[in-house]
Amino acid sequence: MSELCDIAIIGGGPVGTALALALRDSGLNIVVLEARKPEVQNTDPRALALSYGSRLLLDKLGVWRQIEQVSPIKTIHVSQKDTPCVAYLYASEMKVPELGYVLPYPALQAALHQTLLQTEVHYLEDATVNHLDSAAEGATISYQHEGREQQLQARLAVVADGGKLLAESHPPKVSGYGQSAVIAHVTCTTPQADTAFERFTTQGPVALLPYKDGYEIVWTGSHAQAEQMLQWDDATFLAELHAHFGDAVGEFLSVGKRSSFPLRLKRAPDTTLPHTVLIGNAAQTLHPVAGQGFNMGVRDAWELARVILRAPPAALGSATMLANYRSSRFLDRNAGIGFTDGLVRIFSNDLPLLNTGRGWAISVLERLPFAKKFVAKRMMFGANG
Repeated sequence: MSELCDIAIIGGGPVGTALALALRDSGLNIVVLEARKPEVQNTDPRALALSYGSRLLLDKLGVWRQIEQVSPIKTIHVSQKDTPCVAYLYASEMKVPELGYVLPYPALQAALHQTLLQTEVHYLEDATVNHLDSAAEGATISYQHEGREQQLQARLAVVADGGKLLAESHPPKVSGYGQSAVIAHVTCTTPQADTAFERFTTQGPVALLPYKDGYEIVWTGSHAQAEQMLQWDDATFLAELHAHFGDAVGEFLSVGKRSSFPLRLKRAPDTTLPHTVLIGNAAQTLHPVAGQGFNMGVRDAWELARVILRAPPAALGSATMLANYRSSRFLDRNAGIGFTDGLVRIFSNDLPLLNTGRGWAISVLERLPFAKKFVAKRMMFGANG
């Protein structure tokens, strides 16, 4: 016999957990199904770029004050390689304490997880979902837990685990960029306190995010170039990075472990199915330029919680509730996808006619306060900010 619940959240990562926390006082019966164990989740080496808007949401969830090792971003330096064009975005001009933050993924996940365990939400770890059936009368979830196949009936199923579960029945739209990103931690001779760098080049953007004693770098290039970067010895990597990035932070001194992943735009054709919602990476996976992907996922969770809390329990997963959610996310989701995709396609190519235009655009950004405010607000709060 199947178990019953109001809301089943498939995926206990940051986005799924944020949704559960936003609903913790709703009186709803909520179940979180997470395939991994906490000790596995907390070994992820990535550092996350978190916007000021996401920090405000995490603060409302009672999580922010528990996170350690946070590096603030108060200035963003935007430039175009081989041109003198540069623009600066300042937190002080936006009248906020910071524009964003860099923090370790495990620290965020641990704070969210520990907060969730203090609630009435039913959290199941090592629970692997094998099938999701979205039907007019409700969602049926088949999963394996403690060596047994089990079923869960939910008024609303929320997929927050990356979307592989629905990849065959509802394949996402995927656009490749022909690029991969290499990430690593580097130190340098003259780091600039609280300053992040976004440098556009014809092979792709390179970002330096202030973190601990140096920077987390996200260096994009073709798949072949990324593979070559992984093969370089440390001295060659640091020399090539300096040649590519320039002198803004002095000489690069050391580089940590390097890893690489392919870049693409992946989006679900529909973010809702009968009694089912897709959020975070299950709904869209973005290029890392401008750091929008994870922050959009947090906003997905927050807006979905607001829609759920406004709906009577009997209406969970109904056509009306799902339409309300789609409407609440339409502008931010589509604008965010267009913003990041446009940046990559305009700034990551070697078409000579565009090179002058790209430099001009950065110069105009620096000279027009309203344009800087627009870009900074988009990065901090999304299109609905």
